[in-house]
Amino acid sequence: MLAVFYMMWNGNIMADENKAEQLLNMADSLYVAQQYKPALEVGLKALPLCKGTESEGDCLNLLGMIYVRMGDVKNAAHYAKQCLEIDLKSGDDDLISSSMNTVAGIYMAGYQAKEAEQYILGALEHAEKADNPARKAVILGMASEIYHTLGDDKKALIYAERAYTIDSLLDRQPQASIRLSQKGSALLGLHRYQEAEALYRQVAPVLKQVDDLHSYAIALNRLGMSLLCQERQQEAIPFYKEAAMLFSKMGDLYNEIHAHRGLYESYWNINPDSAKIELDYFDLLKDSLYTHSTAEALSRYNAEFGNDQLIQENKDVRSAHKRTIIISIIVLLLVIIASWFIIRQIRQREKRRIEALMQEIERLIDDSRNVECEMTCEKTQSSENVPSTFHTPPSMEESPERLFLIRVIETVNEGFAERQWSVEMIASKLNMSVQTFRRRLMSAAGESPKAFISAIQMEKAGKLLTDNPDMPIVDVAFKCGFDEASNFTHTFKRIYGISPSQYRKRQNA
Repeated sequence: MLAVFYMMWNGNIMADENKAEQLLNMADSLYVAQQYKPALEVGLKALPLCKGTESEGDCLNLLGMIYVRMGDVKNAAHYAKQCLEIDLKSGDDDLISSSMNTVAGIYMAGYQAKEAEQYILGALEHAEKADNPARKAVILGMASEIYHTLGDDKKALIYAERAYTIDSLLDRQPQASIRLSQKGSALLGLHRYQEAEALYRQVAPVLKQVDDLHSYAIALNRLGMSLLCQERQQEAIPFYKEAAMLFSKMGDLYNEIHAHRGLYESYWNINPDSAKIELDYFDLLKDSLYTHSTAEALSRYNAEFGNDQLIQENKDVRSAHKRTIIISIIVLLLVIIASWFIIRQIRQREKRRIEALMQEIERLIDDSRNVECEMTCEKTQSSENVPSTFHTPPSMEESPERLFLIRVIETVNEGFAERQWSVEMIASKLNMSVQTFRRRLMSAAGESPKAFISAIQMEKAGKLLTDNPDMPIVDVAFKCGFDEASNFTHTFKRIYGISPSQYRKRQNA
């Protein structure tokens, strides 16, 4: 019976997993492009398909961040809380630090900076253990904003400078500009208005040039504030206006409020009628953002994420419907067991398929090296007038498909170094259309370009970890085409069954 159930649902599960991944990638791209409303729609469609998979936490975290940008603090806390619970169970310090940072940002949006402080300090503690400098810089930046809100601007300045130093060392110029913007906030709090103004005038054009309009709008807000503090109200108005327009277009209610408050204060002594309009609009937006229900939601999620209340509610339901719940639990357990078995079979099959592909890639690389070595020997012998003993291996002569696969592997590895290894870019370097490349690769390897490239990444990762015991995990991830160490770790665990650091210890034991 279980075998029949597996055969019936196998195709649907695979399709759902692929669809979930596509939807999640699309939602993330829309979020990065600051199109929050469509990002939310796609993210909510992806969530049911991500349930029970490794992508569930990523989807929940993304939804939490989207809701923050849209000013819906209640829903943001709801999803971020679920993500944090998943990450805490995983024990992955990098993921825990990321989700704690998101929760801290939500409390900031809900005007509860003191509660945000405990989460950001926890995020920093886990980030230190994870040894992920890029993540640490983000968290330090958030810590700077929290302490600025709490009025401890000396500490805010220290955190911002530490974050700036890390991003500068990593050569992440857009992120370094954001850290300077956060440093400017601390300078404003310390009444060093001219220094703050100079920083914001420096970073705003950079953020606009790299098309980070959200950070650019925040910089405009704070530039307006630095001018306002110097009693240069007329100069502040255009910066606040542009920021308000950008935040409104992006649907970022939280930051739009601050822009209209700045306009109200700028207009106060210049145009009282305009000031009144801005004040009314500010009050309207603030009421929309911070309602009584929002405060209750945040309070409920504070101590132990609201588990006490949830447990009590469940007890009441069980006492009224005991029999129904017992039956439901039995059915649910059966479904969970069956689903676990199916998913386990699918993942084991996928793992075996990728392992076989990695072995084939390793053989192809060895073939290529042997041919190059023997060709070098032949040239040496020819120059010394020694009869050549080199013969092209029959497999290389008879299989143009193998030569094609070797070309693909070499092109992908070159692409990692150049940060250009998408399917489109690889096809272009091979002078093929994407469709032709996909058909040719399916014919030669029986795999899609995405699966083949992933296998190349994992084969390369295994060798780098074994041959370079002192190379940081972040550097291994970068050399294999990953921008984030956490994404690399997720993929590596799925294929090898253990983390990169555990794999390295086992190989060098």
